[in-house]
Amino acid sequence: MAGPTTARRGGQKNTKSKAAGSARSPKRSRAALLPPRPPRRGGKPRKGAPRGSRPRPRSLRRRRLLLGSLAAVLLGTAVWWALYGSTWLRVTRVDVSGTTVLTPEEVREAAEVPLGDPLASVDTDAIAERLRNRLRRIEAVDVERSWPHGIGLKVTERQPKALLEKGGKFIEIDGAGVRFATVDHPLQGVPRLVVEPDGSPSHRRFGTEQLEREAVRVAAALPPPVRGDTHVIRVRSYDSITVELTGGRTIVWGSGERSDAKARTLTALLKAAGGAKRYDVSAPGAPAVSGS
Repeated sequence: MAGPTTARRGGQKNTKSKAAGSARSPKRSRAALLPPRPPRRGGKPRKGAPRGSRPRPRSLRRRRLLLGSLAAVLLGTAVWWALYGSTWLRVTRVDVSGTTVLTPEEVREAAEVPLGDPLASVDTDAIAERLRNRLRRIEAVDVERSWPHGIGLKVTERQPKALLEKGGKFIEIDGAGVRFATVDHPLQGVPRLVVEPDGSPSHRRFGTEQLEREAVRVAAALPPPVRGDTHVIRVRSYDSITVELTGGRTIVWGSGERSDAKARTLTALLKAAGGAKRYDVSAPGAPAVSGS
């Protein structure tokens, strides 16, 4: 018996293919009904997404950087103009404080603060240097900007610790041995300094100026009650300094070394033997008292 013909075999194949296709068609329809998967964060868009649907990160960062740079330039220009180009922040006044002997007018004149200049451009260090050089009485000065229009000068004046008589006038000397002013009359409560070199080897070695500085060290170290009663600090050599008090009392001080320890010893001696005439603290560990 003859087999099926070619046409029949072809028909059977087509029938099987259609049946297989109809069997797989439900799976494709369920996948087609699912919503599209959203793109991952920070990742690349899925294939097939339309171009230009989201901005490029690099382009956005570049745009933000450009805007930030432009804003910084504009802000810096505005600040520079406000500080240096405008008339808003200019020096119009000079305030002086801390003076006792000097007058504010003397300080302003010596300072030469450039009125009308931008406050930000004022050289405060140069002002302080001018004051210290021109007014020897000034020991220190703080120069500060007082926004928006002022300069403040806070002065610390030197305090005289001893007076050196010369030509009928009195030279004021501070605790560092600096001669800073000359006055016509001696100040109350400030001892006079008398240098009487004895020709000893110490005088030839140190000289008169060094002896003066040693005497000033002694004057600065005296306890306040003793300093008020001191008339004369007499210097004959480096290690021969005596302090002459009211009532004919004398303190043998020795050199200016260990002056703090000598001052403490003197305070104790005055409490223990206040009626004595002579106090020797040249060796503070072994003081001596005599006279009554």
